[in-house]
Amino acid sequence: MSSLRSAFILLGTALFLSGPLAAAETRRVLDSHSHHLGLEGEREWKDLDGTTPEGRSLQITFDAHANAQPATLFIRQRDVKLKWAVLLNGRKLGALDLMEYPEVATIAVPPGVLHEGPNNLSILSPEMPDDVFIDEIALDTRAPDEARRDGTIHVRVIDQDSRAALPCRLTIADAHGALAPLSATPGQTVAARAGVAYTGDGQATIGLPAGDYTLYATRGPEYGVAEKKISVHAGSAEDIDLAIAREVATPHLAACDTHIHTFTYSKHGDASTEDRVLTLAGEGIELAIASDHNVYADYSDVARRLKVADAFTLVLGDEATTTVGHFIAFPIASTQAPLPDAKLTDWPALMQSIRSVPGVQVVILNHPRDTHNSFIPFALENFDAVSGDNLRGPDFTFDAVEVCNSGTLQSDFMRSFRDWFALLNHGYRVTAIGSSDSHDVSRFIVGQGRTYVTCDDTHPGHIDVDEACRNLKAGHAYVSLGLLARLTVNDRFEAGDLATSLGNEIKVNVSVLGPDWAQVDRVELYANGIQIREQVIATPKAPGEKARIEWRIPRPAHDTYLVAIASGPGVTAPYWAIPFPYQPTDRLRNPKVIGATNPVWLDVDGDGKFTSARGYAQAILNRASGDPAKVAESLKGYDAAVAAQVTALTAKRQP
Repeated sequence: MSSLRSAFILLGTALFLSGPLAAAETRRVLDSHSHHLGLEGEREWKDLDGTTPEGRSLQITFDAHANAQPATLFIRQRDVKLKWAVLLNGRKLGALDLMEYPEVATIAVPPGVLHEGPNNLSILSPEMPDDVFIDEIALDTRAPDEARRDGTIHVRVIDQDSRAALPCRLTIADAHGALAPLSATPGQTVAARAGVAYTGDGQATIGLPAGDYTLYATRGPEYGVAEKKISVHAGSAEDIDLAIAREVATPHLAACDTHIHTFTYSKHGDASTEDRVLTLAGEGIELAIASDHNVYADYSDVARRLKVADAFTLVLGDEATTTVGHFIAFPIASTQAPLPDAKLTDWPALMQSIRSVPGVQVVILNHPRDTHNSFIPFALENFDAVSGDNLRGPDFTFDAVEVCNSGTLQSDFMRSFRDWFALLNHGYRVTAIGSSDSHDVSRFIVGQGRTYVTCDDTHPGHIDVDEACRNLKAGHAYVSLGLLARLTVNDRFEAGDLATSLGNEIKVNVSVLGPDWAQVDRVELYANGIQIREQVIATPKAPGEKARIEWRIPRPAHDTYLVAIASGPGVTAPYWAIPFPYQPTDRLRNPKVIGATNPVWLDVDGDGKFTSARGYAQAILNRASGDPAKVAESLKGYDAAVAAQVTALTAKRQP
């Protein structure tokens, strides 16, 4: 039977079908083989080329007793992006967990579903491209909570320096490196999913099946990781004390996630409001924008009830979710404020509707390369990625744009930056934003993509929102996905500043910060979106400052902005794994950690303001009065960004 033509893989081994079952047996492996499942044709990812799925779906037959009480299936899975249904004897039990990194999923088996004798388990394809791996299937005759609680651990986590209890993320991986099934004791301030428990007070009591595990404690990219090997057996109980160190100092920089959701309000994902405030505290977010879809969601009462309100400042916001793009607006004055009209398709009218909401200071264009409702804001027909022109007509009026959304990462992470450079060269003063777009507790980690905003963050629960908004709009901000890059010009000017009194040589310093568990291997310097310097970093990973580079660059011929971008290999460890591309444009999964600055604006001509490439292009064309020879001669003193704007403006002038 051809495995490519077969819709099912049929397994019926003598091991499963022979002999009576031991009455005292509670857990047994039904299948220990690794099964690659997927559709025929091209593989989802290039690293799977040369492999052939066994079939579209999996079916196994095993012997069991009928169950009068709930039972549990444990399925070791990898690379699950879409919904794969799990059926037992024709009854749908649920689906594999949406998690691309290794995990042991827990599937509850209601009473009466198991039959006496032969039983049939099916894992069914969604009939869309999704290469998945099933590495082991086990059945436990106990209910899920009991099956995940052979023994317990009680974990206490403190800050290594202050010795104070620390909100954090606990990650538990089994001996195979997969997120392990666990059970969190009720009554705790804990948000738990497979292999993960966020604790608001640094403590958690967790049940685990018997086995060997690695326990990690983390708190986002400003902290290191504490790690401990543990063994659990029936009836065991272990107290574990861990300390994690602050490795990245961020004074006067608030860690901000502008794009967060809850299932409670957005109705997809899995994070309740209780889960969300615990995950925010556990990942070290200090300025959190509540941005559920077309609704004002206030989590502040929940944060106070769970005693994490001092960990972050919650800002009321909204993701205006329309058929022509998604836009986040904040702060909102009140949950009683009128919502923007999400039915509008004309961007100027939509922007007016958003900005008319009381309190709004910042409007962000979200994930402009993603497809939603068959519309891509920066699609070829909508946006000129060289000139920054809006091909749909009106000028852009948003204040900021996501260039690093960790929930919707691009195959080429620089694509979003190139789009942003085009906007800047066009003359739009648009701030680059990092965010998470997290709807989940663990699948997409809240605050993984984030923006560091210049403001007083001495008391994270009482950040001045007006100050933060002013500085965000002014570009005093840094994009972070595991790394934090800082750029200084002439020892004085930083991101968002207008650098003045420039000499013939300009001193540029770039510092890259990150925790021990993130690496940087490349630092680049861009002028008007053009790479002018690059440094390969070969040093081993280290906490804190990972790279410090000084470049001396000649004074440009005209006003130019500088941006620094640092990158390195993506984190694959289970405590902070970087997601694969969300809507991939190629088949390479090439996760990266990223740190990027907003521009330092060089006032080369000394007129006290910044002139964009578009501004220079317009002046060149005006002086040339349409004479191509004069235009060509004038361009000799300008860079490629100005030339691109001249080309775009010339095309517009032609009939």
